[in-house]
Amino acid sequence: MVAVSLTIRVARPADFAEVERLTVAVYLGEGFTSPGRGAALRQTATRAAATELLVAVPDTGGLAGAVSYIGRGGPYRQIAGDDEGEVRLLAVARESRGQGTGAALVQGCIAAARRDGKRALVLSTQPSMLAAQRLYERLGFVRAAARDWPQASGVSMQVYSLDL
Repeated sequence: MVAVSLTIRVARPADFAEVERLTVAVYLGEGFTSPGRGAALRQTATRAAATELLVAVPDTGGLAGAVSYIGRGGPYRQIAGDDEGEVRLLAVARESRGQGTGAALVQGCIAAARRDGKRALVLSTQPSMLAAQRLYERLGFVRAAARDWPQASGVSMQVYSLDL
């Protein structure tokens, strides 16, 4: 395998179509959400305006992944308190998995939360997202089961937290 160098940066409007394609491919295409959520997943410009939308850009071009960091309130915050940052909608292209892309994106969120003076970074994940859970645990996140919550679909979201 050839090592690929990644740049983590804030998404630009020129990235939005590719972020949308990637997010829809992961969440809808891999069965992590219902087709009824497709419209919300396609609102990349709205998400970028309300969050810090980070992208992973490999030196080979294209987009390897994307994630939203929420450092303040707003429509994308689900579980974070005022003194916490939140990670939302981590999506890594299938061909970029296992190469550190997800870790680099989450580390970008960790750095943003530290920059913002947050005491912790939190996230929700589905029980079926085992690879993501392993990633979060490798990065030092721990289960915060007392904060788990049910989605409207009935899926119980599992909460992870990282003290900063």
